[in-house]
Amino acid sequence: MDSGQPSNQTESSLNADFQRLTRAFANERMPDAASRRARLKKISLLLRENGAVLAAAIAADFSHRSSHETQLLEIFPAMSAAKHAHQHVQSWMRAKKSWASLWFLPARNELRPQPLGVVGIIVPWNYPVLLAIGPMVAAIAAGNRVMVKMSETTPQTGALFAELVHRYFNRDEVIVVNGEAAVAAAFSALPFDHLLFTGSTTIGKIVMQAAAKNLTPVTLELGGKSPAIVGTDASIKDAAEKIMFGKCLNAGQTCIAPDYVLLPRGSESAFIAAAKATVTRQYPALADNADYT
Repeated sequence: MDSGQPSNQTESSLNADFQRLTRAFANERMPDAASRRARLKKISLLLRENGAVLAAAIAADFSHRSSHETQLLEIFPAMSAAKHAHQHVQSWMRAKKSWASLWFLPARNELRPQPLGVVGIIVPWNYPVLLAIGPMVAAIAAGNRVMVKMSETTPQTGALFAELVHRYFNRDEVIVVNGEAAVAAAFSALPFDHLLFTGSTTIGKIVMQAAAKNLTPVTLELGGKSPAIVGTDASIKDAAEKIMFGKCLNAGQTCIAPDYVLLPRGSESAFIAAAKATVTRQYPALADNADYT
């Protein structure tokens, strides 16, 4: 393994990293199931051995986040994704056969899953581990090489994640880069075989525009509005409890956190009272926060 622990990348070094991964993929265009499983096990081992220090880094970047919340929202789901892929990757690799259309009988079709090449992942700040590991798992299970750009808003998590990934993986398998907006722009302009971005709609348009110059296929998970609709026969108290739990999770910084509530006419006051009671019960020390109103 390469034990290098790189700091923030410069724009000029990104292309060299990309070319390293491109050459590695050219030398192994169809990794077998054993190779893919071995790489997925590295992810599981990284998380199992370093969950606590990753939670501490996130808490430092966020000013505070409970380690229990990080384990629940990021570490455990990421480990579950790696385990699931490890169990199923061989079946995902199998060719799928079917008959051709009536006009071409007795011909048959065969769909063979193939790796794309080098996959780029641009990670947001709100779930820096899960939204790095989740796409990594999918890309590695599919036989690709991976290049990850961490958010500049979570510098301690980004630096630690880069150090850990480069400790557990060879640098011709996965490379993690850090840096400010200029590095992110240069990253999105690389000629990836696929690019994944999670973040705002505004930045998503910029990423897609940069990728379009290389005809790079893009997967975008962008912000939006998430209404919660309460039916006329619903329990206002029960609805308020569930909605406020989802809204307050990770301090509300979740892409599917409810943004507004549509209520039966006349139940507004009851819902507000139930919502306040729920938050007071779930966060009994919240009133001690100087910013709380």
